[in-house]
Amino acid sequence: MSRRSPLVSWLAVTSVMLGIFSIGTSGNLPIGLLTSIGATYHISDGTAGLMMTVPGFLAAISAPTLTVATRTLDRRFMLAVLMIMLAGANFLAAVAPAYWMMVISRVVVGFVIGAFWSIGSGLSSRLVPADQVPRATSVIFSAVPLSSVLGVPAGTFIGDQLGWRAAFVAMGLLTIGILAMLLAFVPALPAVEVTKLNVLGDMLRDKMVRVGLVVTFLVVLAHFGAYTYVRPFLEDVTKVGPGLITVLLFIYGLAGIVGNFVAGAMAARNVRRTVIIAACMIAVATALLPVIGKWDAGAIVLLIVWGVAYGGVPVCSQTWFRKSYPQGTEAASVLFTASFQATFSVGALLGGVVVDASSPSIVMVCGAVTAVLMTLAVLTLSRPGQPG
Repeated sequence: MSRRSPLVSWLAVTSVMLGIFSIGTSGNLPIGLLTSIGATYHISDGTAGLMMTVPGFLAAISAPTLTVATRTLDRRFMLAVLMIMLAGANFLAAVAPAYWMMVISRVVVGFVIGAFWSIGSGLSSRLVPADQVPRATSVIFSAVPLSSVLGVPAGTFIGDQLGWRAAFVAMGLLTIGILAMLLAFVPALPAVEVTKLNVLGDMLRDKMVRVGLVVTFLVVLAHFGAYTYVRPFLEDVTKVGPGLITVLLFIYGLAGIVGNFVAGAMAARNVRRTVIIAACMIAVATALLPVIGKWDAGAIVLLIVWGVAYGGVPVCSQTWFRKSYPQGTEAASVLFTASFQATFSVGALLGGVVVDASSPSIVMVCGAVTAVLMTLAVLTLSRPGQPG
């Protein structure tokens, strides 16, 4: 790394960030297109939500299994292969004649998400000098809100203008471009920190790691159980059209970018307090949406609060695991990815059950209750200063 120029090193960081951006956008793209895809296949919103559930479950499985199975392979090679798989999955979704084929494409997306997150999210220390690692980590994690502020709204806009299939074609082409960047700027990265199953077992024996799992489960459940069905809520309750929905999702994502960098700085000092603040903000936003989200202005304000709060969740969760188990960077990334993605899928699944049985407003209230439970869990299971 010392022989590489600072510009090339940061272009490598940017390439990894864009890789995570592409998998984040691909994973969340159906959120903005849910009703359109459902109408094409003549399925309910809850059934269409399986497009979010399936990748999460597969990502939770692939995070530990693929990372361990490929532990001796060059990490740059693995990232490239995963980008090729992601491009293929998006192109398959674009031409899927039946819903079962769409689900198959989402299975591939799930495997890619789990493996790429586990490998890519912990690479900052191998791409830039030690004093720049915290900033590089924040840049990499900025891909999460960026996929909301740019990826999903852009995909939604393309889908509304040209049809939802065009959005997946665009995503496939973008992924190919990111693959070229990875090959051009990321150096060879031989496996140096071999992740084995017994290392993951050692992590799970740590009390604060287990608390981190509970925290991640509840806060991600609260978010994705509600956010997966934000478009049906905006259509049915706020009564806004496709154009304004794109704008609202853009505003939400922009707030998420702010939340990512603010929470990253706060979590470095006190991750416990930062997580509590984020959960309380999610609870307030989702609880009030059915009340004042009936008006455009109310929905905008609450989506900003929600976006800022959730923008900090991934970096907080990763920081929690890393501080709890500092001796295993990639292992911490694996556990973070597996727990995050498993809960992501559970949230989308449970939200689908609730929305089909009741309404999008009830889904929002359930999200608020879950966020409150997460806050209580943190206060009960940890003490100030833990982990750290």
